[in-house]
Amino acid sequence: MKKLSARRRHPLAALVVLLLALACTGGLYAVFAPASKAQADETAQSLAIDEGKKLFAVGCASCHGTGGQGSSDGPSLVGVGAAAVDFQVGTGRMPAQQPGAQVPRKKVIYTQAEIDQLAAYISSLGAGPSIPTEAQYGPDGADIAKGGELFRDNCTQCHNFTGKGGALTHGKFAPSLEGVDPKHIYEAMQTGPQNMPSFPDTTLSEQNKKDIIAYLNAVNGDDTVSPGGLELGGLGPVSEGLFAWIFGLGALIAVAVWVAARTAKAKKS
Repeated sequence: MKKLSARRRHPLAALVVLLLALACTGGLYAVFAPASKAQADETAQSLAIDEGKKLFAVGCASCHGTGGQGSSDGPSLVGVGAAAVDFQVGTGRMPAQQPGAQVPRKKVIYTQAEIDQLAAYISSLGAGPSIPTEAQYGPDGADIAKGGELFRDNCTQCHNFTGKGGALTHGKFAPSLEGVDPKHIYEAMQTGPQNMPSFPDTTLSEQNKKDIIAYLNAVNGDDTVSPGGLELGGLGPVSEGLFAWIFGLGALIAVAVWVAARTAKAKKS
């Protein structure tokens, strides 16, 4: 009887064994599952970099060097980041057709998947600004009035008050911002393409950039109505006043000359 009692298991022994089994299973999942996901992400990133390198060799290396180090025909791309690639290639500015004072926007020749691969390769050369998410440039939580104030303080010198663009020196120009993808506007502020200065988060915060984009969407949107009639490029009262003086006063002078000529002819006859 004593021997049988010694072999009898405690009532909680089965519960303890079950808990240990669950703990071991959870521990194994915690060890192996995240590692598998991380390994898959790393593999996908490596494949994107490899494909991006191939695209770079065909379409970009002739100007920017085989390793993106730059040449006499193109600047170094080390450290420019994925945002610069997404902006330049996503707006068709790159690859450039020919050298000049400024590379204009043109038709995009790469798919977004290929642009992402190019961006992954350039990012592997050196850290730089990343491609923004929709939450960063979307309209949710934006202050349009604040955006207008920021735009007038930082951008109107080149792009004019409503982002219609304008001429600069030596054949350069500030492009129109009408109809530009909000993501590309955000990336331009991040990276400072061509003649534009960069506005990192230390200069214009993420919220500031969102506000500016919301302002541009408001003044150039399809539902925007100009209460003043003809906008004259959105240059403001100076251009409108100049238009009135040149064309309005010119028309009055022309009418006066015509009346005087008709009167003189009538007197002679």
